[in-house]
Order: sequence, then structure tokens, then C-alpha cells
Amino acid sequence: MPRPLHLPNLCAVAKRKAKRKTIGWREWVSLPDLGVKEIKAKVDTGADNSSLHAFVVERFEDDGRQMVRFDIHPRQRKRKPSIPCVAEVVGERMVKNPGGRAERRPIIRTKLVVAGEEFEALINLTTRDEMTFRMLLGRRTVSKNFIVDPGRSYLWERPSRNVPQ
Repeated sequence: MPRPLHLPNLCAVAKRKAKRKTIGWREWVSLPDLGVKEIKAKVDTGADNSSLHAFVVERFEDDGRQMVRFDIHPRQRKRKPSIPCVAEVVGERMVKNPGGRAERRPIIRTKLVVAGEEFEALINLTTRDEMTFRMLLGRRTVSKNFIVDPGRSYLWERPSRNVPQ
């Protein structure tokens, strides 16, 4: 006798989807663990992974853990302010850059705040000086938490600018 086919509870799936917030193709993001109060991010469902502009990237070891020290320019087309950051390297990934050339990038895990939702995400570090947006949110980061409306942007409040960067 064939085993019964297990179908997902469609009501539960619909409820999960109904709880997801809608975000636009670009949104404000905070990275509290890195000291970044606000940064504009492009939401790119065509990209698997999220990327963050990082420069002066220096790897080191601390208590047996692989770490990375780097700086971030959170403002588009601006070199100031420059925010120094430190994070644990949780992996490396070969990623094709926009020119199609593969490069090995360090991966960090950090807290993100998007549309008022706080969660952890994996982010690769790379130089994005040539790109309009200093941060890219890939589909692995947004797919479980959000629905993306590609025709809209900045649907959620800009983080408070009361705290200096």
C-alpha cells in the first residue's frame, strides 16, 4: 500500500506569509553589532547572498577564532564617515563580482534591522566603491522575513539620526 502523501498545512503557510512585511527594492538597514546606525541597501532577489562594502580588510586570529577587521563607508558616494568594524569570519565563499570575475570573500554573521525586524544574517565583505549601494540584501537574507515589491522603495522609516555615526 503506498504511503500517504504529506501535504503542508496550507492555512499555516498562508499565515506565515501574511506575517511577512513588504519591503521595497531599496530600504534602510541598521547593523547594530557593527555600529552602523543606518545604511541604504539595495534588495536584490537575483543575488543569493548579501554583500557589504568593506575596505582595509585585515584578517587575524583571536583565541583560536578567525576574525576580520575592516572599515565601512555607510554613505553612498561619500568617504566620510568611516566606521571601523571587527567581526568573526564564519566562512568564505567564491562569488562572481558584477564584472563576472570570481573572488573569494570572507563571510560574517551579524545582526540586521530591516523594516523594524531584527535578525541575524550572513554577509560577505567586498569592495563596493564602484556600486551605487554600499550594501546588497540577497534573497537568502530577505526570503524568510519579507515580501519584496520591486516597484516601491523605502517603505519603512529611516533609522533615527540622533545617534552619530
